[in-house]
Amino acid sequence: MTSALDLIRLLRPKQWVKSLFVFVGLLFGHAWGDTHLVWRVVAAAVGFALVSSCVYILNDIADRDADRKHPRKRHRPLAQGSVSLNAAIALAVCVGVAGGVLGYYASPIVAAMLAVYGLMNIAYSLGLKRVVILDVFIIAAGFMLRLLAGTSGVGIPPSQWLLLCGLMLTLFLGFVKRRAELGDEVGDKAIQRKVLRDYSTTLLDQMITIAAAGIIMSYSLYTLSAETIEMHGTSLLMLTVPFVMYGVFRYLFLLHQHQQGEDPASEALQDPHLLVTVLLWLVATLWLIAR
Repeated sequence: MTSALDLIRLLRPKQWVKSLFVFVGLLFGHAWGDTHLVWRVVAAAVGFALVSSCVYILNDIADRDADRKHPRKRHRPLAQGSVSLNAAIALAVCVGVAGGVLGYYASPIVAAMLAVYGLMNIAYSLGLKRVVILDVFIIAAGFMLRLLAGTSGVGIPPSQWLLLCGLMLTLFLGFVKRRAELGDEVGDKAIQRKVLRDYSTTLLDQMITIAAAGIIMSYSLYTLSAETIEMHGTSLLMLTVPFVMYGVFRYLFLLHQHQQGEDPASEALQDPHLLVTVLLWLVATLWLIAR
């Protein structure tokens, strides 16, 4: 019998933390005082969370036979048989439709972005996940759609520097994920993602280094730009750069010393250093731009 807990596990609620990208526009666009706009952004964030859960369920349906052979994925509800196929399909339809409705409430543009996100992930599952490098760019595109939904999607003009920083951050997380997967499954070719056979630790380390440098440089330039200083009324936003640097370096430490990085959402919540760093960055940023 299917339990409520198994259905919740199927939704992967830990991954909903990715929807925080939707709130970047509210933070840096000084739009938190507009109640109606705030609710539209919240609707967009919840919409992305639900549609992403729909995508995860569809992936689990498609991969359930392969997951049964994987040492960790075999514990997923569909792979272990604790959720029936019909129940999974029904849940996917419900959360997908609910997410689309919330997206349309935010704006028709956000609804369109959700549709693009869904179609892109279907294409990813059908074959693009096996195309080296492009697979990571598709993962990054999912994050960027969230960021754009919370800015352009609800009428908040996005900063080009922040968009570039967001792209660098999401590419960084994507390449770190592949690096962690490669290190974790290097001894067992039978369970390895096919695309990992086209990567090497050297190649991924180079890409990670480039993306990490891109995060720090683009965010630093954002804090120093004349447009940013004029918008926020302060030149002190550069004081938040050390938090960004520490967060990047801490993530690299977790990757190389603790073989983490495969699940950015969970690890960001579980590592106290990362969690405190993000909170300190948020508090410092809010204090500097809202005073």
